[in-house]
Amino acid sequence: MSIDRLRSIMAALRDPAGGCPWDRDQTWATIAPHTIEEAYELADAIERGDAAHVRDELGDVLFQVVFQSRIAEEQGLFDFDDVAQTISGKLERRHPHVFGDAELRTAEEQSRAWEEQKAAEREAAGTGASALDGVALGLPALSRASKLGRRAARVGFDWSSPDGVLDKLVEECGELRRELASGDAEAAREELGDLLFSIAQLARHLEVDPEAALRAGNAKFERRFRHVESLLARQGRAPQDAGADELEMLWARAKQEIG
Repeated sequence: MSIDRLRSIMAALRDPAGGCPWDRDQTWATIAPHTIEEAYELADAIERGDAAHVRDELGDVLFQVVFQSRIAEEQGLFDFDDVAQTISGKLERRHPHVFGDAELRTAEEQSRAWEEQKAAEREAAGTGASALDGVALGLPALSRASKLGRRAARVGFDWSSPDGVLDKLVEECGELRRELASGDAEAAREELGDLLFSIAQLARHLEVDPEAALRAGNAKFERRFRHVESLLARQGRAPQDAGADELEMLWARAKQEIG
């Protein structure tokens, strides 16, 4: 099987005698940043609709799982089979309408049941003292803000509509303006964090992934800015050669020409 081949390659890479020095030196902690990076590269390939790269990036993500599992196996903790068994059991528990006799008619009912099952698992494990328990610290900040808001909403702590969140954004902008005017840099930083947190909650209310929305915004900015650079390059110039008014005019032109 292909997975057995991959596991054999991983074992060879980690072999103390003939393996790769870099691979042998890695730990869970040193590999974790690479795991996160590979997940983002997969998300990028998916957003671009590039099937060949999606396949490649899925392989890279799978390799990260095999790598981390191999490190655990060497320490006598668990191995890849244990990881597969654990996720299989979890999926069966969290889909009782497929693997049991529960009846769930809509995706919304399934999402609610999924969260209830997760909460029950946390409580059984003694990690469910707070509604916010289990929201991983290692998540990207916007994603974690959205998850924290979703957890709080399950116990009734939430705005009733997107309009309420928009009002909160206006409030937070006002507070940020006041701190900027006061010259208190630390307070301004704190208010900026509040503003970003509120933006993540607005995304949640709109059922938008804030990370995906920001990636799309980044791509739009990059596309337009590169077009501005191209327009100036035709004149043998660079952005730093243009004034603010001209750059604003070129930006408006870029928006019109390429969207």
